[in-house]
Amino acid sequence: MKYGLIKLFILGIFILVSCKVNSQSILGEWKTIDDISGDPKSILEVYETGGRIYGKVQRILEKGKENAKCIKCEGELKDKPVVGMLIINGLKNKSKNEYSGGEILDPENGKKYRCKIWLNPKNPNELKVRGYIAFFYRTQTWMRVKK
Repeated sequence: MKYGLIKLFILGIFILVSCKVNSQSILGEWKTIDDISGDPKSILEVYETGGRIYGKVQRILEKGKENAKCIKCEGELKDKPVVGMLIINGLKNKSKNEYSGGEILDPENGKKYRCKIWLNPKNPNELKVRGYIAFFYRTQTWMRVKK
């Protein structure tokens, strides 16, 4: 009886740790938040393919911009709908919860920036997203979408 309780306790701890690890993934849906206004802008899906991280716009939350097109983009993205657009491209895992080495597109100005993303160590439901050129950067905090 005593060993059965110990096994049950260990199993319970294992399940709790597994749930905690799974909730600390950068993968999933994130609500993008404007770092200047604080307003929610869109829902973005972050996913992995071939060992690299990508992010695609699922839905635009800003009123009146639901059908926005990337007018300032160049090349094949010019005048394409923002919904469905790949805006995070090719990030690689650099450490436990940090990814970089790819780029991020800002559909509002059509510019691409080097990109780094990581989970907030104090709150795994916050994703820090940094776009930068040389020493200049801008960081946003995105919120995990709970299902």
